[in-house]
Amino acid sequence: MMSRFPFPPRRRALLAAGALATAAALVPAQAQPAAAMGDWPSRPIRIIVPFAPGGATDVVARLVSQKLSEGLGQPVVIDNRGGANGIIGTEAVARAAPDGYTLLLNTAGAQTLSPALYKAGYEPLASFAPISLIARIGFVMVVHPSVPASTVQEFIALARQPGARPLSMSSGSSMIGLISEQFKTDIGAPGIANAQYKGTGPQLQAVVAGEVDMTIDPFVGLQMIKAGKVKPLAVLSEQRSPALPQVPTMKEAGLAGMTFQSWAGLLAPAGTPPAIVQRLNAELVRIVGLPEVREQLQRIDYEPVGSTPEQFAATIGQDAARWARIAKNSSFKPAS
Repeated sequence: MMSRFPFPPRRRALLAAGALATAAALVPAQAQPAAAMGDWPSRPIRIIVPFAPGGATDVVARLVSQKLSEGLGQPVVIDNRGGANGIIGTEAVARAAPDGYTLLLNTAGAQTLSPALYKAGYEPLASFAPISLIARIGFVMVVHPSVPASTVQEFIALARQPGARPLSMSSGSSMIGLISEQFKTDIGAPGIANAQYKGTGPQLQAVVAGEVDMTIDPFVGLQMIKAGKVKPLAVLSEQRSPALPQVPTMKEAGLAGMTFQSWAGLLAPAGTPPAIVQRLNAELVRIVGLPEVREQLQRIDYEPVGSTPEQFAATIGQDAARWARIAKNSSFKPAS
């Protein structure tokens, strides 16, 4: 009687091994992300914030980290690594292992502008895996109450007035400095002095104290505005701010080129498994959609977003190109 197996045992073993190898190679792509996830997350996750504690970005990071910890079932800790216009902390994430345990909560300045102005050890997009935009951040032009101008056009007339006292402005970051220089160029008033401070808090305090006449504030001074310690002339967003609905946009004031916004978003090192990025994205979108989170973001005039990784990547690419162009054409020289 002929055997059911046409090959000897050793030959059959080799054929079986080959068949298994072929089958493994043909596993569908959709089955791979689950394997890439492994048991992630199985230990605490660290979010690096490239700024000092206490700022608006730090507030957002702590708000997000609490909700993210609840959703992932692991502690999420904040690691503030300020310095060098956000480069130190951002570089640390770019160099970190792409395993989903080190993340970056960054803003447009450190992510897309700093590499255009300084020697940075990362690329705005290529060094990272974007996860999600969290919120957009607006800017508002404010002046000291003693400045005899209640509109942008009145401020422009004052700046151009022959023989008048020279006006001054403050900037506490490279982004604010560039925006301020763009403003001077657009209104034809190069004589406005631009005093540089270490941070957006000090730049605002300089206006409150009357050390300078004007600044571009990223809404850290909302309470100062409401208390009458500084006077708002215009917001720099496309639309009026819900926090200051009576204040016109720069576009309404006749300066369409003075439309600027920043943002806060979450990123991972380049090479992070797509399955981990997608899981984090789903959590971020869920978190930003929570009523209590939206309320807290809107309280500091952060516009809640929540986006796909692809949408966030497009935003980073567009901003990096725009800031590189502005930096190249600007006379602004960042403080060393």
